[in-house]
Amino acid sequence: MSKRTMLSLITGSLMVVSFASTAHAETCMPIGGVAIPNFFAEGEGKPMIISAALTGSVQNAAGKITAQRQTPTGMEMDMEHYFGREDGGAFQTKDLGILTAVPGKPGRFMIEISYHIQEDVTRGTLKGYKGRFSSYGLVDLRDPDNLVGLVRYTGSICK
Repeated sequence: MSKRTMLSLITGSLMVVSFASTAHAETCMPIGGVAIPNFFAEGEGKPMIISAALTGSVQNAAGKITAQRQTPTGMEMDMEHYFGREDGGAFQTKDLGILTAVPGKPGRFMIEISYHIQEDVTRGTLKGYKGRFSSYGLVDLRDPDNLVGLVRYTGSICK
């Protein structure tokens, strides 16, 4: 085989490998901002509803607390959230919220939530995105008619 033929084969192979790796590269985007959630009790035995205005990567969210358990330091909550953007992108998450009681402040908790995107429920400009992100902040659960919080969410999602 001549050097020219060998060089052509090597160059062609490198182009195919380069194209193949580019075609399968993940596209990731940072996600982050602030949420101001409000909680609405729907009655005994029904999920608690969450509604929030957000700044940052997503502009609105709704959700529900589907289960909660007492822990030695506070409580855990199973949650679902539905996030939306102004450009039509949307996704759903299934989550775990960990609430840690603030010492000396009854009914107030530090909160950390791990959000897990449900890949089959992504839409619009966020279709196909997957991954996890998290939030942390404070919630005030003293008044059942005025449950409020403030959280910062951050992470990266990919497709």
